[in-house]
Amino acid sequence: MLAIGLMSGTSRDGIDAALIETDGEGHSQAVEFHAMAYDDGFRLRLAEACLRAMAMEKPGFEPLVASVEAELTQRHVQAVADLLGRSGYIAQDIGVIGFHGHTVAHRPERGWTWQIGDGAALAGAFGVPVVGDLRSADVAAGGQGAPLLPVYHRALAAGLGKPAVVLNLGGVANITFIGSDGTLIAFDTGMASGLIDNWMQTQGDAAYDAGGACAASGTIDADRLAVMMADPWFDTPPPKSIDREQFGIDAVRGLALEDGAATLTAFTAAAVARGVDHLPERPATIHVAGGGRHNATLMAMLAARTGAAVLSVDALGWNGDALEAQGFAYMAVRHLAGLPISFPGTTGVPQAMTGGVLFQA
Repeated sequence: MLAIGLMSGTSRDGIDAALIETDGEGHSQAVEFHAMAYDDGFRLRLAEACLRAMAMEKPGFEPLVASVEAELTQRHVQAVADLLGRSGYIAQDIGVIGFHGHTVAHRPERGWTWQIGDGAALAGAFGVPVVGDLRSADVAAGGQGAPLLPVYHRALAAGLGKPAVVLNLGGVANITFIGSDGTLIAFDTGMASGLIDNWMQTQGDAAYDAGGACAASGTIDADRLAVMMADPWFDTPPPKSIDREQFGIDAVRGLALEDGAATLTAFTAAAVARGVDHLPERPATIHVAGGGRHNATLMAMLAARTGAAVLSVDALGWNGDALEAQGFAYMAVRHLAGLPISFPGTTGVPQAMTGGVLFQA
């Protein structure tokens, strides 16, 4: 069927909307993609909502979070409308919408994860069934609730040599390993662009380090990097996941803009390399998706620290910007078919399980 997937990721830069044709199993054909950027004002409100949510003992009513959720939902309505307009299809052609929402707090150690976004309102806006709240059931069953994209990565990578590794670099980094025997392992490795973006926004006058140019002109502070990598989380075996707020930029405060960017970029690369050490087979190639693949300095550091060829997934004919949104469309179709979206090797859930809540139009 035709399915739409929506993603507002940890980079907080906007909404990715993808239209694919899929059966939720081996067939997935990209049809259209649309990215809708957030303005600076909403980005700041969203960031503040995340901080407030992380400070709460459990999800509940919080005025700013509720206000941001309503606005976030309306922005997703607009993103779907724009995507349909670009595609030439109408809402009645669409079988289901996979609505990730935005993660305002991810606390699997407390038994909960919180994605805001009104699935019922989105379903009502288009008369199309919506599958949302895709992570909560996994966490309630004892899983990490993340990452969820491995089931889609596995489908896309069916024709690749094994072992195959897909690395997603958003605000947070996560890795998918598909072994020679079909073993599926996935976990968060640490931060990706999140801290680099925070650094550039608060210490410089840019939203992000375009192309890694700032980091390229700086010097890595090896002592500070060692302190950051000494966090015991990095040695914890997978499955594991983190919230974007788990690490901050305090460790590099006082450094020049360029040196801070270089050190935080090296932090991402070193964390990925530590993650690769947890894999049962070392990959010869790492295929990279997400906005971080545009950071040439980060890509070079990844190659140096992992010893692998580090290549953009675009070289495979995939759209590295659309992959996550496509994945949530794919998972929505799997939900309708009663197929699992998370597995013991990807989230630590006790057994393969379905996920998501269906909101009927």
